[in-house]
Amino acid sequence: MTSPVVRILLLCHSFNSLSQRLFVALKAEGHQVSVELDISDSVTEEAVALFKPDLLVAPFLKRRIPETVWCRQPCLIVHPGPPGDQGPSALDWALLDGARRWGVTVLQATHDYDAGPVWASAEFAMRDATKGSLYRHEVAHAAETAMLQAVRSFIAGTTPESASAGAKGAGLAPAPARWRPLVRQADRAIDWTSHTTAQALARLHSADGQPGVADRLFDQPCRIWDGHAATPELMQSFPGAPAGAVLAQRDGAVLRATVDGGLWIGQACLLDTAGDSGSGASGFPAPRFKLPTAMALARHCAALPELAVALERDPAEWAELHYAESGPPEARVGYLSFDFYNGAMSSRQCKALLAALQEIRRKPLKVLLLLGGQDFFSNGIHLNCIEAAAHGLGEDGTGSAADASWHNINAMNDVAQALITTTDRITVAVLRGNAGAGGAFLALAADEVWSHQGVLLNPHYKNMGNLYGSEYWTYLLPRRLGQKAAQQLMQQRLPVSAQAAQEIGLIDRCFDCTAAKFEGIFGEQAQALANAYNLPEHLLRKQEQRASDEATRPLAHYRQEELSRMHRNFYGFDPSYHMARFHFVHKLAHAWTPRHLAIHRS
Repeated sequence: MTSPVVRILLLCHSFNSLSQRLFVALKAEGHQVSVELDISDSVTEEAVALFKPDLLVAPFLKRRIPETVWCRQPCLIVHPGPPGDQGPSALDWALLDGARRWGVTVLQATHDYDAGPVWASAEFAMRDATKGSLYRHEVAHAAETAMLQAVRSFIAGTTPESASAGAKGAGLAPAPARWRPLVRQADRAIDWTSHTTAQALARLHSADGQPGVADRLFDQPCRIWDGHAATPELMQSFPGAPAGAVLAQRDGAVLRATVDGGLWIGQACLLDTAGDSGSGASGFPAPRFKLPTAMALARHCAALPELAVALERDPAEWAELHYAESGPPEARVGYLSFDFYNGAMSSRQCKALLAALQEIRRKPLKVLLLLGGQDFFSNGIHLNCIEAAAHGLGEDGTGSAADASWHNINAMNDVAQALITTTDRITVAVLRGNAGAGGAFLALAADEVWSHQGVLLNPHYKNMGNLYGSEYWTYLLPRRLGQKAAQQLMQQRLPVSAQAAQEIGLIDRCFDCTAAKFEGIFGEQAQALANAYNLPEHLLRKQEQRASDEATRPLAHYRQEELSRMHRNFYGFDPSYHMARFHFVHKLAHAWTPRHLAIHRS
């Protein structure tokens, strides 16, 4: 029997990863889903009047749903805490408190904040990770599970439970309702003269994404993110270094001593202070948005030594790129991870990745796995680093955001070209996390694309000021989908689940497992591929196909055509891309909901 179709209005502050995951999951259940960004009470009221939803679902809000809405129809809130937990900083407190288990609750909006009846909940084990990583994996998985159960209960006419009963039903210990206030900077503050590496890291993990930890670097007030513990072996190179001292740099991060070791700080943002000239070049205001720390404080970091590290090394020694191998000599498998913060790839990072691919190409491999990062495979060009060029901090000496954009897309193309032209081994893009824009097409440059069921792909560019896109997508995408379907996918501008991507042929394999279990699967699958008896025939067909494709139309022609369109995006009269990038980097509030999301406004 077919389940009834429910009209669901998704109300969210922004269409973030959790909102997108629930969007595709609810649509996969057959429901009619429209999206409205939470801009104002009147806009929300208008959206409800236009769409006439059976349910309003709010996965990510920064303020209350207006009473004029929740008192007239069911509104379900996704709270990133177990039943009984209340307050706007649920996951932040869980990290600061060292919680071992946590949960997600779907509750009904009422007059009391996070205290309404519970429709469903799910729990998960906490992991030593950042708030963003937990949010994108464990929280998202639990939220999808709980929300689908809540919607099914709504359809069945089930009555929601009190918070304590909801906790008991989910297997959690019933707890009295507890309000936890917004985490303040004072709660996260790092005392470099007394806090251990673990204590400092917990504070950084709790502030990941937003708002960061307020701190001072080189006596400059800033916010910092993206912490990684330094190894004891590395810190032996700095005997007697005082706690808090900034010692070195690597891959855009700086190394800062703690009372018992050291911490790499990957991202920073200068704060406004009266009379502070910041780190921008002469005549440029200092950027006030998140950047690699060595770029955000370029003037101060210039004298720091660069601590290079081998591509093959102990994985505990942090750097953005890491390579390892496994398997017998006759069936060797290589693993290349490129864990770039938020999946963004600057010109510098693309060049480093290209150099790593060229080094690995000399190794006698049968299969090369491209692992990206744990949370993102790739999201394409680095918009924040491009925006920094407007502040005199452009990579490669670029003097404008247009120049930085041009250099970055060419560097991305060089990486994609290196993958496409690697014909002596099988390459597999392993999506451990989401992929978007140019990062989605970089994955398609590999022979195969594997994923787990929790991954989302955004294989389009138009949301960023109508960008045309490159990374050889005009060659790679039609090979998989055909010309018509490829154009349709690029125009729709909507997220695609890994399951749906496999069904249409966008990716090759979607494993029905969580991200954690996927880590133990893809290596085994790669080794089986390397041991396959027909691998030589597979490689021969690959080489023949590449030669045939090149004879039909050289890769250089695809690149030239794509870049001619991108050149107009960067340097032409239409400023849409530059405006969209500025809004994205500076986190400006949305003025309206895009029509491809708000179908009730079409």
